[in-house]
Amino acid sequence: MEEIRLGVIGLGGRGRSLMKQTQSLGRNVVVTAVCDEFIDRAEMSADIIEEMTGKRPELITANHEEVLNSGKVDCVIVSTSWEDHIRVSCAAMRAGVPVGCETGGAYSVEDCYELVRTYEETKTPFMLLENCCYGQMEMLSLKMKREGLFGKISHCTGGYGHDLRSEIIGGYTTKHYRLRNYMRRNCDNYPQHQLGPICKILDINKGNRLVSLVSIASKGNGIREYLKQKGAETPELVETDFCQGDVINTIITCAGGETILLTLDTTLPRNYSRFFSVRGTKGGYFEGDNSIYLEDVHFDPEHEWDPWKPNWGNAEKYFEEYKPDIWAKYGEEALKGGHNGMDYLVLSAFFESVKTGAEMPVDVYDAATWMSISALSEASIACGGAPVAIPDFTRGRWIRYKKDETKKYSEFDLD
Repeated sequence: MEEIRLGVIGLGGRGRSLMKQTQSLGRNVVVTAVCDEFIDRAEMSADIIEEMTGKRPELITANHEEVLNSGKVDCVIVSTSWEDHIRVSCAAMRAGVPVGCETGGAYSVEDCYELVRTYEETKTPFMLLENCCYGQMEMLSLKMKREGLFGKISHCTGGYGHDLRSEIIGGYTTKHYRLRNYMRRNCDNYPQHQLGPICKILDINKGNRLVSLVSIASKGNGIREYLKQKGAETPELVETDFCQGDVINTIITCAGGETILLTLDTTLPRNYSRFFSVRGTKGGYFEGDNSIYLEDVHFDPEHEWDPWKPNWGNAEKYFEEYKPDIWAKYGEEALKGGHNGMDYLVLSAFFESVKTGAEMPVDVYDAATWMSISALSEASIACGGAPVAIPDFTRGRWIRYKKDETKKYSEFDLD
């Protein structure tokens, strides 16, 4: 396959960003179709591609089936609203069109089962475009864990800290799906940041699995107070009730005995953070001060009280010393892309797998497991933090998993 013909379904801000980045990968990707239920978004996207390439893609509104059955696409990116991710992805698989699905949580466990069933029935390639799996510190931690530098892992933290208040209330005019979700749901609605990288570190679905969770939500003052300041801009929302709590904490237990703490914090003033840490018996990584702590290197029993501050940022030094192969090979080029290079790597991984037939590095079982956390956290919160079982979407195959070293894996494979 010399040229990859791409359809992009869902052309909000994220969809347009991904679409534009596909044209700068150097992987001979041609956008041949753009589709969105809003004509202005579809036209804007077609204009962008025509300006970038001189070729205008076919413009389709609302009916994604028309894209999938057109015979003009070799694969699609699904970057619709969260509610439609699984539905459209399943339609793509049934049409035999490989699909890269943007990240976001599911609305029911049954939807996750449907995603897996559809893949198993059709064998159409599916990849979750979970870009944080390709982050520098995430991949550094994965490599250092595999080399035994962290010892046995006991606990990881992660999540999504991002002040989204203006984006949420701005959804009234921009048609952003976050608004209706924050009005009507109370859950960890964006669990893959950082659950995806943590699951790779803990071998989830490949020798280990997520077993259960409990979720607790704080009260939700953030949007209401923000609207008091900004209400004149969207007076229609001033009296609106919002279900979403300001901070959602979810504790997950694993079959191997490890625990994971996920935090969603998007409606209070704060800096951006993924709350990432890895805790092992020999050391770990800590995002808060971007540091690596190794017992054999840093522990001094005579001065264990010494301040750690001089070591803040030392993870950069370790990144150069233990640089993951992917970053060593593509890092300079990747950093030209979005999200500090993560978008370049995840999109390259998807297109390379489409082209060569290699297994997708973030597969349908990963997707179903990670996406299910939204629906399960919603159930736990509704029951006052009750424990909720996490389904085994591999149906026992995680126990027997062994990587076949003779098999051709993608050069971007995280496994």
